[in-house]
Amino acid sequence: MKINILYRPSTEYARMVEEYAHDIQRQHDAKTELVSLDTREGSALASLYDIMEFPCIMVLRDDGQMSHSWCGERLPLMNDVMAAYRS
Repeated sequence: MKINILYRPSTEYARMVEEYAHDIQRQHDAKTELVSLDTREGSALASLYDIMEFPCIMVLRDDGQMSHSWCGERLPLMNDVMAAYRS
């Protein structure tokens, strides 16, 4: 399992998202990757998973299938993300 966070680094919520990702890694030792929508990889991920609202936190299985996602400026509780990550 891994956590991908799609976001735009040049927006007002960028710092909040970056701190959130850092806290998940530090507190829960979870594989977390920040992915900019301004890159090919970010654009491809958004298209592949049909993501239209950002930032978007996605918990992905090892085979690439999405387990859970939370999209929008209101970030979910870390406990909810970690419950999906560990399931």
